[in-house]
Amino acid sequence: MAYNILKSISFLYFFVLMAAASINYLPGLTDDQGRAFGIFALDLFDDALHVASALWALYAAWHSPRAARFFLIVFGALYLGDGVFGFFTGYGYLDFGIFNYGSDGLSFTLFRVLANLPHLALGGFALFAGLILGRK
Repeated sequence: MAYNILKSISFLYFFVLMAAASINYLPGLTDDQGRAFGIFALDLFDDALHVASALWALYAAWHSPRAARFFLIVFGALYLGDGVFGFFTGYGYLDFGIFNYGSDGLSFTLFRVLANLPHLALGGFALFAGLILGRK
């Protein structure tokens, strides 16, 4: 039973990640600086990362319960880590931002929290689902 829910969650991640990849292409969602909702500066590399993650989620959802659990655990760890890293430095590692721009240091501003919240939430829930809901 738990494995069916993991496949459903992986399928849901496909839609969420495809939505994230399409944000820059929907009129009215970006400001004059190219930031989605005035917070996220997404570029083509970010979009490609979201699409690749979405396709991985779709494959996992269709392939097997074990693939769905693996996706949720690995994706969850990577995205949660990226969100934590981004919160503490201002840039994540999945998009190579920390390597390209260095660290802005620790900040507790609302902007920093909102900028990293999607990866913290998506990664945290995926890891929870894979590790806790995926138990037999």
